[in-house]
Amino acid sequence: MTSGVPSTALYRIGAASKTTGIPVSTLRIWETRYGAFSPVKTEGKQRLFAECDISKALLLKQLSQTGHAISTIAYLDLEQLRRMSNMSHSTHKTLETLGEPVSLAVVGLSLANRIESKKFAMALKQNQIKITDVLVDLAAASNADLTKQPQVLLVKVNTLQTTVHADIQAMIAKHKFVQTIVIYNFAPEAVVQAMKFSGLIVRREPISDIELAELLQSVLFVNTERAQEFGTTGAVIASRKYSDETLGRVAGISTNVLCECPRHVAELISQLASFEQYSQECLNKNADDAHLHAYLRSVSGTARSLFENALEKIAQHEGIDLHEESK
Repeated sequence: MTSGVPSTALYRIGAASKTTGIPVSTLRIWETRYGAFSPVKTEGKQRLFAECDISKALLLKQLSQTGHAISTIAYLDLEQLRRMSNMSHSTHKTLETLGEPVSLAVVGLSLANRIESKKFAMALKQNQIKITDVLVDLAAASNADLTKQPQVLLVKVNTLQTTVHADIQAMIAKHKFVQTIVIYNFAPEAVVQAMKFSGLIVRREPISDIELAELLQSVLFVNTERAQEFGTTGAVIASRKYSDETLGRVAGISTNVLCECPRHVAELISQLASFEQYSQECLNKNADDAHLHAYLRSVSGTARSLFENALEKIAQHEGIDLHEESK
């Protein structure tokens, strides 16, 4: 039977079929023959599937396509199925996958279902993103032990408050996510700005599948293999390493390098970081140009991260302490 917390979202079997890409007849068989779901039934005998049923259907579909018999997995709960899915993914590499997909921890069952749906796969290739953990809400996420070390944290909340910001920051400190994206419905502007200043990517609903896919694309390196040649590991662009204050201090240091590399590189990083932020703001405001701004944000973020690595090499050569507080 499906386990999980109650959800306000309920789907008729036709909607569940459309969301998961599983035929109505198959969903009925999985329910009646194998006991995979326990949908609520109305007085008119209409089946109503909860979000946790959608999650389970998506995982059963994924696992059955990799060779698992429904009869052997239908009774498992969501946590067991997701663990199997992660194990199956690590042992069944597709020819199209050039490297490990970006790992994603999602807070919000409906958002996880959305990303794993057939419709979302059309906006973003599934071998680029792999959900490793799904947490029902921030309360459950705060004490959760994640199965791996996800690179990206994606959070869906209804209302942003200072306490929500604090909870998310605590999760980031605990699990060391490379990037964090927060989707919300309502929030005071002061809280939104505070979250942006702390390095989070914040976007207000409504957001379409294509826009969400572009948002995820905007945190990925343009060319992972090329980036790794310059000392950057992974496929996700890291947040800024150095503040404008630190870069300004480095730019003003006299060095033994004849060509003033520290100043030029520090200034480039500052300019790229500004354009990266500008592109992100444009991505948030203009849905029509989302693809262009996601690309520009990824390009500028990739360049900024690579130049930060270059600055570290220069600093090591010149004996510059990049972490020294400005005086």
